Amino acid sequence: MPSAETPFTSTILPIGVSRLAAHPNVVMAVLAGRAGPITVEHAGVSVTGDVLLVRPGIVHSVRLARRGADVVYLNGLTFPFEAPLAVALKGNLEQLARRSIGGDSCATEELRERLAFATNPLPAKVVEIVRAMQADPMRRVSQDELVRCLGMERTRALRCFKAATGLTFRRFKLWSALQHAAVRMAERELVRTAAMDAGFADTAHLSRVFSSMFGLSPSVAIAGLDERERESREVH
Repeated sequence: MPSAETPFTSTILPIGVSRLAAHPNVVMAVLAGRAGPITVEHAGVSVTGDVLLVRPGIVHSVRLARRGADVVYLNGLTFPFEAPLAVALKGNLEQLARRSIGGDSCATEELRERLAFATNPLPAKVVEIVRAMQADPMRRVSQDELVRCLGMERTRALRCFKAATGLTFRRFKLWSALQHAAVRMAERELVRTAAMDAGFADTAHLSRVFSSMFGLSPSVAIAGLDERERESREVH
């Protein structure tokens, strides 16, 4: 959920498979291996580590050790390193990432602060639009509403939104819908219900977009949730 300081959300997704198919992260992602290192690969280049921060927008595949991994997606942030694909997080950043994935909202907030490339506050009107888009994808916030809210002509408003969020208006709407669907599935809603709640045309539409963005299908993601809950019960 968004913190008081940021309108952006941080979506956690368990991965219970040994490999993710080629996909581009829409936003910056942190992957943490459960029982061994992770390898991110792209065009013959690979980066391996226990906790990896992956640059968005690069089509890549992922190899995972036994028991898979967990990932937290951090929208609203710009990749803060020069590395073309990913970097291994160490020390305090690694610990913050693992605590964030474990559900510690304070750790997520601190992780966001430490990874923030820029410190300029978001324009209040952009915050308003972002919150509206993330709260209810079915509302389908339009470009006309963005233009009215920002008080700018269309091209300038769209550029302002992208500069503030790191994503185009259309891409941000799609990502918000995916986040909404992922949360609903984590709450054990049926995939078809989650699809409708998030504004997708049908289950097949959600499955196509979900697979292309995350590198795994909704059914595999749900299986990962079940496995994570089972492991949690065994530990406690």
